[in-house]
Amino acid sequence: MGSEKTQPKRAGTGQNSGETGIGASSLSASSMGRSGAEVAEMMERVVESSNMRKAYWRVVGNKGSAGVDGMTVAELKGHLQANWAILKERLLAGTYIPSPVLRVEIPKPGGKGLRPLGIPTVTDRVIQQALHQVMVPLWDKEFSGYSYGFRAGRSAHQAIRQSREYVAEGRRWVVDMDLEKFFDRVNHNILMDRVARKVRDKRVLKLIRRYLKAGILVGGVVEVPQQGTPQGGPLSPLLSNILLDDLDKELERRGHAFCRYADDCNIYVRSRKAGERVLSSISRYLEEELKLKVNKEKSAVDRPWRRTFLGYTMTWHKEPRLRVGPEAIRRLKGKVRKLAASGRGRSLRYTISLLTPLLRGWYNYFSLAQVRNIFEELDGWIRRRLRCILWRQWKRSFTRARNLMKRGLSEERSWRSATNGRGPWWNSGASHMNRAYPKSYFDCLGLYSFLDHHVVTS
Repeated sequence: MGSEKTQPKRAGTGQNSGETGIGASSLSASSMGRSGAEVAEMMERVVESSNMRKAYWRVVGNKGSAGVDGMTVAELKGHLQANWAILKERLLAGTYIPSPVLRVEIPKPGGKGLRPLGIPTVTDRVIQQALHQVMVPLWDKEFSGYSYGFRAGRSAHQAIRQSREYVAEGRRWVVDMDLEKFFDRVNHNILMDRVARKVRDKRVLKLIRRYLKAGILVGGVVEVPQQGTPQGGPLSPLLSNILLDDLDKELERRGHAFCRYADDCNIYVRSRKAGERVLSSISRYLEEELKLKVNKEKSAVDRPWRRTFLGYTMTWHKEPRLRVGPEAIRRLKGKVRKLAASGRGRSLRYTISLLTPLLRGWYNYFSLAQVRNIFEELDGWIRRRLRCILWRQWKRSFTRARNLMKRGLSEERSWRSATNGRGPWWNSGASHMNRAYPKSYFDCLGLYSFLDHHVVTS
């Protein structure tokens, strides 16, 4: 991987040729049909005014951080109004050069290392989004019906329901495939060959390759990637689906039952022997045809109820029931602990206001779970965590006894509980705190209850 020193500048600055505004010119009516000429002149459709406006508002709505040039989403409108003419001229001429992406690292789920992201400049995000909007209709209708990631009208919930259906049909073994560092290992030539199957406009092909080759700014040095596609840009999910569509078509050709969400692919079979055979042959296909490597340590042939797919697992019954995966529960508890700690010294109502968006979003994703007991257990655990905050805040035995009496406990019981010598976590789960601060108390403060919502929506 080559590298060079860099001094990031704002992208697209230069003399304005007189044309201002996003996409100031439009195409003729003849260019709007799905003709070969239109595909060959795709760049004109990319820079067309309505497409660029749509891309602009999508980027603004997504917000996000600044790239290497430091330009924020709030500054984007003025920048495009002042510089769109030169940007458009360079795009149409095929001479536009993307800026490097900014490398940031975020924790992987479960705290297992860091995941690198590449943040393009806001200008490049608009251009990538405009490309995405024009390219998606060419591919999406031909993508597999069992590809669920990063597609309009498709979702993780659909993939999860389909996986359960496969197991209910008797495919009680799963080939759980993990592609090793997929986004870092994408072969540029193989990917561009797949893109060129439908894109004949050489300017678009050149621009996409430039985005793949755009430098990555790490510690003041620009590293030029020889493979991979940085996660973080609007175009990356579509490019990954274009590449992995070959895998989908191969699985369909062989008659396999599968679900794929981005680079997470499960294949459902009726026996361990069949699963091992499939894992071996598909691993070989990926390595030979797409130059992708299967992580043998993380991939396995196993029972579906022993594996996790998109955060869910399931029971072993003939008609399996969906369950929340143990890792998702562990991550939620970690986030609740962190938020609860940040609320110490403040009112319980304030802490609950911090928790509500997290709990609501978590339940919205895991609302498909059919095993209710985990929701009841989590509700109880969260209430205990909040009671623990109260016990810590009271500090002195006198304060603890007084507050317990205010909540209706007898003087004798209050003093016995306040002076029991036990720690905050033990007391938060003890009968005196449950009696003084029952579920109804937290309901009045607006605490989100998983079980209450599950009963309503089941």
